[in-house]
Amino acid sequence: MSDGSLLIERRGEVLFLTLNDPKSRNSLTAEMYTAGRAELMHAGRDDGIGAIVISGAEGNFCSGGNIQRLRKSIDMAPAERQQSVDALHGWIKSIRQCPKPVIAAVEGSAAGAGCSLALSCDLIVAAENARFVVAYVKIGLNPDGGATAFLNRGLPPQLVAELCFFGDPIGAERLHGLGVVNRLSAPGEVLADATAWAERLAGGPRAALARAKELIGSARSNSLETQLDLEARLINEARDHPEAAEGLSAFLEKRKPDFRRSSK
Repeated sequence: MSDGSLLIERRGEVLFLTLNDPKSRNSLTAEMYTAGRAELMHAGRDDGIGAIVISGAEGNFCSGGNIQRLRKSIDMAPAERQQSVDALHGWIKSIRQCPKPVIAAVEGSAAGAGCSLALSCDLIVAAENARFVVAYVKIGLNPDGGATAFLNRGLPPQLVAELCFFGDPIGAERLHGLGVVNRLSAPGEVLADATAWAERLAGGPRAALARAKELIGSARSNSLETQLDLEARLINEARDHPEAAEGLSAFLEKRKPDFRRSSK
């Protein structure tokens, strides 16, 4: 299925969202923002979906905002420009708020808002030769899409400043060494590797994964006391869930847990 330049495909328990405008190296559009947000919100409520993979078509992840549309935006009314940014940020927020794991599969380059999109995902699988570019400064703009928030969570502020001030590419191998990229893959193998991870997650304890995602998201803003209280509430909630009964029984019985059975 296609919604504008976003391809939407479900394979088993994994939802695939593919940015699909190869002529512009999969630059982002308002239609993508709207469709992407809607799909993430639906996936969060769909018990048949266990994980989401976001990728780009034809060997490139995303070149960010379309330059022609960005140029035209200068002449837009402030409210219209704000609406466009809000739409992008709505998609980013939906990724963070979705209780299902979201994996970015990055081939080629992730530039500008495309870099922000990749960084917003829970996990990043990238080609060994992939490049990430906070490119905004090259055209006299500053980052949006949460780039500065996500980069500052994983990198020293001096490196974040270098990336934002100069807009030069940083390789996936370096980001992997710094812990921002989870897994390096051979070029052409990224989607297959991301799919394998997504299928593994989809077969896991979904309620437990959702609680883990909530805890990870809140840890940086919460005080230790608040985070401990949240952990206590959620682990006690987990103890009452059928997943825990299945997981503990499987461990004691030395068998593989069947979390799908426990969720029915």
